[in-house]
Amino acid sequence: MNLSKFTDYALRVCLYLGAHQDRVVPISEMTRAHGLSQSNLMKVVNQLVDGGFLKSTRGRSGGVALARPAAEIRVGEVARFMEGDDPLVDCSTCILRGSCGLVRGLKEAKDAFYQSLDRFSLADSVLAHPRTLSILLGAARTQEDHVPAK
Repeated sequence: MNLSKFTDYALRVCLYLGAHQDRVVPISEMTRAHGLSQSNLMKVVNQLVDGGFLKSTRGRSGGVALARPAAEIRVGEVARFMEGDDPLVDCSTCILRGSCGLVRGLKEAKDAFYQSLDRFSLADSVLAHPRTLSILLGAARTQEDHVPAK
């Protein structure tokens, strides 16, 4: 099963914030750290705020933070929210629509995929590899070092 780029970006944002739970993080920092478009990341962040995964702070020292501790947010929960509840395939033009025995199997496979992701929290994912946390903590600083001064 493939996840959309939107979901990929959402997971990157959540992992980054999971590594930076002690502060509000500017969206521009995550944009630099991951090398992503700020407009795309803004859309992702807005959806995650609407879904209750993130809280946002406006103003000069504004940004976003996880709405709950990283240990309480399941990876499958984020992916499921971002992907929506659409079926894996579009059956609207198929001659078997309404009479296909594959639909049930595809739904079960999708459910199993998300259940597998539900086993992992954001905190588990940040700590699963020995270098993940240090990379996420140093990413924004490293990117700032390479941005030319204006």
